[in-house]
Amino acid sequence: MELTPQQLKQYDGSDSSKPIYVAIRGRIYDVTTGKSFYGPGGSYCVFAGKDASRALAKMSKDEDDVVPSLEGLSEKEIGVLNDWETKFQAKYPIVGTVTTN
Repeated sequence: MELTPQQLKQYDGSDSSKPIYVAIRGRIYDVTTGKSFYGPGGSYCVFAGKDASRALAKMSKDEDDVVPSLEGLSEKEIGVLNDWETKFQAKYPIVGTVTTN
């Protein structure tokens, strides 16, 4: 499955009939089993329906950081992102990719 960033926003947990998706480096993970974290009101709800690569790398929940761009990140931040990606891969199924088309 391929989703545009606009389509990905539909999977932010606001519609309980749809799964909750979070993307990292363009890979979409189904995080519905973690809806207490990623669903509305959850501590990581800011990531739902978006590519959260930069925010995860920076350990930030700032809305401005919830973007796919890795530009200007330090080696340490890239390492943090790699750790998050490993955790997501172990815990959640990959269901697709984010496309820019």
